[in-house]
Amino acid sequence: VDDYNYAVIHGIIKIASKMGISTIQSYQGAKIFEALGLKEEFISRYFTDTVSRIGGIGIEEIAGDYTAFHSEAFDPLGLDVDMTLNSIGKHKSKSGGEEHLYNPQTIHMLQQSSRRGDYGLFKQYTKMVDKEGEKINLRGQLDFNYPAKGIPLDQVESAESIVTRFKTGAMSYGSISKEAHETLAAAMNQLHGKSNSGEGGEDIERLDTDRCSAIKQVASGRFGVTSRYLVSAREIQIKMAQGAKPGEGGHLPGEKVYPWIAKTRHSTPGVSLISPPPHHDIYSIEDLAQLIYDCKNANKEARISVKLVSEAGVGTVAAGVAKAGAEVILISGYDGGTGAAPRSSIQNAGLPWELGLAETHQTLIQNGLRDRVRIETDGKLMSGRDVAIAALLGAEEYGFATAPLVTMGCVMMRVCNLDTCPVGVATQNPELRKRFSGKPEYVVNFMRFIAEELREYMAKLGVRTVDELVGRTDLLKRREIPASERASVLNLDSILYNPYSGERKGRIFNPKKVYDFELKKT
Repeated sequence: VDDYNYAVIHGIIKIASKMGISTIQSYQGAKIFEALGLKEEFISRYFTDTVSRIGGIGIEEIAGDYTAFHSEAFDPLGLDVDMTLNSIGKHKSKSGGEEHLYNPQTIHMLQQSSRRGDYGLFKQYTKMVDKEGEKINLRGQLDFNYPAKGIPLDQVESAESIVTRFKTGAMSYGSISKEAHETLAAAMNQLHGKSNSGEGGEDIERLDTDRCSAIKQVASGRFGVTSRYLVSAREIQIKMAQGAKPGEGGHLPGEKVYPWIAKTRHSTPGVSLISPPPHHDIYSIEDLAQLIYDCKNANKEARISVKLVSEAGVGTVAAGVAKAGAEVILISGYDGGTGAAPRSSIQNAGLPWELGLAETHQTLIQNGLRDRVRIETDGKLMSGRDVAIAALLGAEEYGFATAPLVTMGCVMMRVCNLDTCPVGVATQNPELRKRFSGKPEYVVNFMRFIAEELREYMAKLGVRTVDELVGRTDLLKRREIPASERASVLNLDSILYNPYSGERKGRIFNPKKVYDFELKKT
């Protein structure tokens, strides 16, 4: 009983602290969660007024699940005396356990295709992950609404042009090794895409070289943020919310804060670093508008991006962000994400980017703000199909994080926070870093392959440019044969709703509509 009480109390305290709630009275009735995959009648009876946008199962299916769980633990016939519970592989991959998009087979195929530059092998990899995705993610329940006739592939925007929209995710120097961080930057600069520094600062000798990250992130702890750092950016990203594990990302355990990391971050070796809740100390749109203005003054040539997390109501927040002067809004999904999060934070945190992206795109249109900003999304984008669906739901730019790490050697050991990465990607240990085998060419090959596969989908859809693809939800439909019985009860109308009437030609974003800060010419 004591152990149970301890677990429950600390669980509540942990969630409350992540959400910036300091008293139990504030926690009680706060409704800080959203339901995924539960039917309306069930919600109205047991979780009244809880947001539930996609429908799903009810009390009968839930009872069946828990009966099965109970039978796993306690043999109904009383014959099994072994009380050991099996690990189902929810976090670490386990043979015969829960299925993961990144498994030994897909990791091997991705690494081999990007290292050899073999597009045929890459297509085998994407076929595997797209097939697996039908059982795992929301976009797996969608299909393309192909026209009777497409267009020739040579009439579609070139891969060289498409990759300029690609970015690597915000992985800080400290969370990943110097070698991994610099390899990502070199690869994206070669492609004229953008790598993201994360919130950990950057070595001063890298600034304005081919190893300089194009996107410089500014977060609550302000780790390593200097004027020199901001001036070197092509885009400055304000991290208003942590995407993959809301409230808990950006945590660098003390054992990974080596002296050279502490120097870059202007902190103390051995002391843990974490951006404090709630949402990185921005309490209002006015606060955010001031920070956007300050960042623009620091570097007037850089685009200002704001990172938001996929959640109910993010569209309203995004509208405020657009009015505050941001030029890019990133909607970050729960999937993929930080290896720094404790195991207890991996599950039940955050939402799919499909929900947040669709809501943001729709809300900005309804408020007449969509042409003022570009929308970006990230969260386990693994194939050209994923990017095509992201574009159709309203995104103009696309972030990749785990996949580029895998091409550089990551084998998904899921020990990023322990400083024991065996392939030198997510460690600061000098001995382990010697094992790093990644090269910029591997990341370049991956990005080009994604762009090439996206082009194939565009040709079939009869769309010549990515700008024409963005927001065309009329080219999406529900999968005709659901992946499972439970998938068939989902309601995807909120994702597929299209505020535009009829077909739209050309791009949505209008550079002339970008907020004018009226900075004094000096």
